Amino acid sequence: METRFDLSASPTASKLLKRFYSTSQVIEKSSLPKTLQDLVSLRVSQINGCGWCVDIHTKEAAAAGETPLRLNLVATWRHSTVFTESERAALALAEEGTRITAPGEVVSDATWAAARTQFDDDQLGTLICLIAMMNATNRISLIPNLLGGSYEPGMFAALEN
Repeated sequence: METRFDLSASPTASKLLKRFYSTSQVIEKSSLPKTLQDLVSLRVSQINGCGWCVDIHTKEAAAAGETPLRLNLVATWRHSTVFTESERAALALAEEGTRITAPGEVVSDATWAAARTQFDDDQLGTLICLIAMMNATNRISLIPNLLGGSYEPGMFAALEN
């Protein structure tokens, strides 16, 4: 397998991706804990099967100090003891928000209620936007078949200018 298309070769896609990255910086600088952002981004990417994004979020989380144990258990968080109640609530919301695939499918009332008890309005709004952004990012990466394995932490710093 190889990458089908270089998005940076498209002037319009390149401009949009730079703005997309700027939007992600708003989320990163929010009151939602960075560790939680990393776990949610990783879990959404795992569900969507996006190797490029799993590569990015695993390496960025590790570089920020996340433990290998927790990173390895994100995919099985329901069957582990290493996540806090707020992390569990966010991961449940991320899973249900990612798996909305048919009309009428929504996040369950129980999952929503758990998230409401763990996060204030700003954090919950940020979490919703993060889940939506990650799902969009996964599709942007999957359609041209961007492959995981070559990402180095900090690679996107040039996009901040």
